[in-house]
Amino acid sequence: MVVLTAVSAAVYAAVLIPFKPIPIIPGFTEIRPANVLPIICSLMFGPAAAWGSAFGNLIGDFFGTLGPGSIFGFIGNFLYGFIPYKVWRILSKEEPTIKGSRNLLKYIYLIFLASSVCGVVIGWGVDLLGLVPFSALANIIAINNFLVASILGPFLLIVLYPRIKRWGLLYSDILEERELQRKNFRMLGFILLSIGGLGGIVLGNLISLGIYHSGFLGAGFLKGTTGSPGIALGMAPLIFLIFIASVLL
Repeated sequence: MVVLTAVSAAVYAAVLIPFKPIPIIPGFTEIRPANVLPIICSLMFGPAAAWGSAFGNLIGDFFGTLGPGSIFGFIGNFLYGFIPYKVWRILSKEEPTIKGSRNLLKYIYLIFLASSVCGVVIGWGVDLLGLVPFSALANIIAINNFLVASILGPFLLIVLYPRIKRWGLLYSDILEERELQRKNFRMLGFILLSIGGLGGIVLGNLISLGIYHSGFLGAGFLKGTTGSPGIALGMAPLIFLIFIASVLL
């Protein structure tokens, strides 16, 4: 699992770095086709992908986007790589090869949830630091993650998952059985995570648009819209809910 963590981090960083010169928000985020990797690695490598995603993103930040917001980038990317394998085990007993419309719909919801949580955590933290408005960064991260993972993910899983399984590198082949047992509160965690992640995107935008007039996406760069107490305090319960839900998963 340590080796898989290192491999996940290295591959994620290696694909992130070449796109650093193509920013969406200079100094904070860019075009990121690499965002499909934490999703598919999570479904194959489990917790190794969560740590690999966090450290891979941090390594990538050293190439143009390193700053105080990298703390929240580390946390957000950890959750982005943590949620998929945890939620898939709740939604389906089948392997995540995305064959059939039912599995595809489950996969789409899974990546939408993971993308939303990642966007909410990073957007809230960076707004709290007074760097970029929540309504700009959180939406861009969530949309960027979701589109890349929904387009590239199913194809990559169909190609890679059977090979990783034949090589005996799936996390379910490596971790001890006691670490894979279902917990009584896992479904509760899934419900709370859905409320926290999806509700966080909605509430964060409502606070920004309705009270501070931050605008949507690029229109959010209005003077004085970052570091607002409304976002910091209004979003705090949902951020807390996300972390509690993650523990229950």
